[in-house]
Amino acid sequence: MPETALYPGSFDPITNGHADIIFRAAKLFDRVVIAVGRNSQKSPLFSVEERVQLLQETCRPLPNTIIEPFDGMLVDFARRNGARVIIKGLRAVSDFEYEFQMAMANKHLAPDVETLFLMASAEHLYLSSSIVKEIGRLGGDLSALVPAHVARALQEKFAGLPDEPRSERLP
Repeated sequence: MPETALYPGSFDPITNGHADIIFRAAKLFDRVVIAVGRNSQKSPLFSVEERVQLLQETCRPLPNTIIEPFDGMLVDFARRNGARVIIKGLRAVSDFEYEFQMAMANKHLAPDVETLFLMASAEHLYLSSSIVKEIGRLGGDLSALVPAHVARALQEKFAGLPDEPRSERLP
């Protein structure tokens, strides 16, 4: 039986850190389902459809990946896709605390589904979608942070937004 893993996230947008985890997971598992979350409590920059499209382009060299939007309980989505493993990327201790709690809750709900933590590669430890969006919004260089097609999509997205006072924004 082929082993399927699920890699969930909002991917708003996908970063090189996300891509690194996906490419590494694709070497470990027969099939990796990338679950693009819909979170009604967040206001994403990209629609779910745009995020799926950006992920599809990123994952084009990986024939064993599938990108699907999801909402609801992650363990239910995992079971529907035949995934017995949920992959979570970790950057820092603060990531671990939150992800550990989620893994324990998921284990309670679905004892047959394991959570596998993959450490971010050293060059991506600081990287988050929030940082990428802020750098992109301020016109910074995104070339080392996201795939080229994502950098273009960010530039296009920010070109269509009203200017904000840059003196109050970081970094």
